[in-house]
Amino acid sequence: MSEEKVESKHFLEQLVEKDLSEGKNDGRLLTRFPPEPNGYLHIGHAKSIFVNFSLAQKYGGKTNLRFDDTNPVAEDVEYVDSIKKDIAWLGFDWGGQELYASDYFDQIYAFAVQLIKDGKAYVDPSTSEEMAAAKGNPSTPATPSPYRDRTVEENLDLFERMKAGEFDNGAMVLRAKVDLTSPNMLMRDPIIYRILKTHHHRTGDKWCIYPMYDFAHGQSDAIENITHSICTLEFIHHRPLYNWFIESLGIYPSKQYEFARLNLNYTVMSKRKLRELVEGNYVAGWDDPRMPTLSGLRRRGYTPEAIRNFITRTGVAKRENIIDVSLLEFSIREDLNKKVARAMVVLNPLKLTITNYPAGESLMLPSINNPEDESMGSREIPFSNKLYIEKEDFMEDAPKKFFRLGPGKMVRLKNAFIIRCDDFVKDETGEVIEVKCTYFPESKSGSDNSGLKAKGVLHWVSAEHAKTCEVRIYDRLFTVENPMGDEDKDFKEFINPNSLQVIETAFMEPALAAAKVGDKFQFMRKGYFAVDPDSTETKLVFNRTVSLKDGWAKKNKK
Repeated sequence: MSEEKVESKHFLEQLVEKDLSEGKNDGRLLTRFPPEPNGYLHIGHAKSIFVNFSLAQKYGGKTNLRFDDTNPVAEDVEYVDSIKKDIAWLGFDWGGQELYASDYFDQIYAFAVQLIKDGKAYVDPSTSEEMAAAKGNPSTPATPSPYRDRTVEENLDLFERMKAGEFDNGAMVLRAKVDLTSPNMLMRDPIIYRILKTHHHRTGDKWCIYPMYDFAHGQSDAIENITHSICTLEFIHHRPLYNWFIESLGIYPSKQYEFARLNLNYTVMSKRKLRELVEGNYVAGWDDPRMPTLSGLRRRGYTPEAIRNFITRTGVAKRENIIDVSLLEFSIREDLNKKVARAMVVLNPLKLTITNYPAGESLMLPSINNPEDESMGSREIPFSNKLYIEKEDFMEDAPKKFFRLGPGKMVRLKNAFIIRCDDFVKDETGEVIEVKCTYFPESKSGSDNSGLKAKGVLHWVSAEHAKTCEVRIYDRLFTVENPMGDEDKDFKEFINPNSLQVIETAFMEPALAAAKVGDKFQFMRKGYFAVDPDSTETKLVFNRTVSLKDGWAKKNKK
């Protein structure tokens, strides 16, 4: 009798099931994904999106998309639009109505006034240097600000004047009066409002003071009645402050829970560092296919299914670890292998002449589009006496285990015939520029009765029928596993100088000429490729999504 497989649940699923079974939050489950609209989302954000939305989906709840737009200096509508596009592309739905912390600015301001009235907040004109010097360290209590004991009336007056725009940027801040002895430095009278006379992308010039993230974040959760505020581990030290604000204000008791963020080797996962790459022109933009942004991965040819499968494989845990990027690459190979058509494209061409095939004639040969999925059908490929093969597929002095072309060697042309190399031609520099071969008509693929044996199989295109395209070969952006690991060096010193190779003219089989932006293919023996938005009506541009095998793993074993 076979045992029934028991589903393994991660700790957040177990926690949600327990809360629901105990009737907490009136049996509701409401999570949220709260991005700051100050950059593009990256693969690390994808895990947070996946965790929040999939939990709600699994247990009949809902997820709010709320933009924590509390810093107008760095925010832009461009980022809002890109974030919405990325979440929808990943396959998640927030109900069609996104929310914003700025929706709650009046209420958050009222919360700050309440803290002042309760003697739990004060206006402080100290400089940032003075505040930092007075803060102490985890084992030494902070020195109280000389303004900590202002009267409620003074603080209300100053805070109202801050709101009215009487003071310059940086002139003063509102601080919460929490605990100057706490070993958690975030509890030592944190700033909760600052003056920023900057136009906001949604509220315009209505406000010149803005709440700090730590103050707006938990209060927005409470306003929305979020039941499970799920975030990554770097916010674990913020939780005591999160709870202090909720308790001090007597508002809805949202609970914060933390899980380990997604860390990838050979990758930078800091939005600030990614911005440096963009603004320093080290990459061609936020959607550069070398970037770990979701827009970059999408442009490179990654699928939402592959990313979701990858995140599922990495699991949800409480302990930080670094995931090998090869697992992400495996996930996209696995996904594309099952769903994309095969095609023949020659990247570094060498002319091959079939000497016993009539010049000027051609033959159409059938080729299955995807052996993993017969429903994808087949196409026809033209064959003629003038072909292109890859230069690397011929060697003048080929070793015994070189199962490609060399003098006297035989190979099969994919979906075509077995050929034998009889001769070759060199130019004045000694470079081989043409290979001359005999083909065996009785060895046609699918009906071979020649009795000939050929261990190697080469891809090719007919020179007469080939179309040209540009191919961009992308590699990992950094040469070391942890670009941020050396404190004495700028992470940009580890940028891979060979992260992009552009082949301006490659030759493709004619059927590919109908490809559209976003279409994906497996170029036989070369990897998976996607049509780039830079393509025009007269020229297709392909990005390599991933190689067929993990070449980096092979290199690292040497």
